[in-house]
Amino acid sequence: MDLIHYITLFIILFTLYGIAVGSYPVFRMNRSTIALAGATILLFLGAINVEQAYSAIDLNTIVLLFAMMIINANLQLSGFFRIISSRIIMIAKTPKQLLILITLSAGILSAFFLNDTIVIVFTPLVISLTRSLRRNSIPYLIVLATAANIGSSATIIGNPQNMIIGISSGISFSKYAFFQTIPAVFGLVVVVVIVALFYKKEFSSGSFEQVSTEEVKTFKPLLIKSVAATLLMITALFAGVTIPIAALGGAVILLITRRLKPERVFKEINWSLLVFFAALFIVTKSIDTSGFGIHLERTLEPYLTQSITSLALSSTVLSNIVSNVPAVLLLRPIIPKFINADQAWLVLGMATTFAGNLTLIGSVANLIVAESAKKQNIHLSFGEYLKAGLIITLITLLIGIAWFSIVF
Repeated sequence: MDLIHYITLFIILFTLYGIAVGSYPVFRMNRSTIALAGATILLFLGAINVEQAYSAIDLNTIVLLFAMMIINANLQLSGFFRIISSRIIMIAKTPKQLLILITLSAGILSAFFLNDTIVIVFTPLVISLTRSLRRNSIPYLIVLATAANIGSSATIIGNPQNMIIGISSGISFSKYAFFQTIPAVFGLVVVVVIVALFYKKEFSSGSFEQVSTEEVKTFKPLLIKSVAATLLMITALFAGVTIPIAALGGAVILLITRRLKPERVFKEINWSLLVFFAALFIVTKSIDTSGFGIHLERTLEPYLTQSITSLALSSTVLSNIVSNVPAVLLLRPIIPKFINADQAWLVLGMATTFAGNLTLIGSVANLIVAESAKKQNIHLSFGEYLKAGLIITLITLLIGIAWFSIVF
């Protein structure tokens, strides 16, 4: 290799490393700016040209993610998520009931509204609730993060890596949900059991003292419209409508309004995440255009294609090295080479999502929970999370591997 190739390889690895750890100590950069800087430098180096870079950006994924953000923004502004949290407070009478309700609500909602959105909304609510009940917030925060990750594996719109897999594979929304729901449900059961075992003292006490709750303020017209648009979108998805179009249709219904200014909705959009995805598509594509892709495939393919177990374990390891979205993009060219490509795509989705529960830095949802807790003087440490996260990940992966071995 010449000097340019060595520099290109360094920039690719340096960018992926920065994305994995989330920042560089010397610079005020996050994953989005790291990915954008890496993509731009690779363009200057000639590792990828402008036309290739533009074509590398998967607009279906960007449109789907953007549309889901609009729907989630309307649901949040309408008070939908506050209603859910208030119902949890009203129903839960014991620590175990609260554990189960947080697991179910985080898991189910994450399947349809993005796991990152759910933990952003729910983390302050869980902390406020556990403090008012004089409970240890840590186990409930671990449950929130792990349940959101596992629940998001059930559908194509549950998390960003599933979106990429769903669009790349061509697997229908209903088929994806049919095969992924069972391991997700069992995974949520595992979360409840493991956390309850690790924090026996927290869940051995009796009933809560009665806690007064404030009346939830909602924007009723927007609430009704948001729920209706969401149900229409889900119906369209199960009916076989193209996934980005179904989501965009639901989003547009909510943007046609006389009550809510567009600025309020667009203020809630995570533009940084959209920039991250666009730049990451370019960075991963440059691995191919610079000639490194063929070497990567030759190295990984013999092992990955041995069995779904080797694929699941390799995906888990890779997801915890470079993060789950880059892992999916790196493995995407290899998956069609499997004898049963649909099975391989589904295993990849399961493994890269469940892998997020292994460590505190394994998924963005985990980091959101930890950072939100830190702002309220609650320290969810790497070691504290790892105790439950490691066991949850291993058991759920075994369940997923067994399931996909049986059904295919």
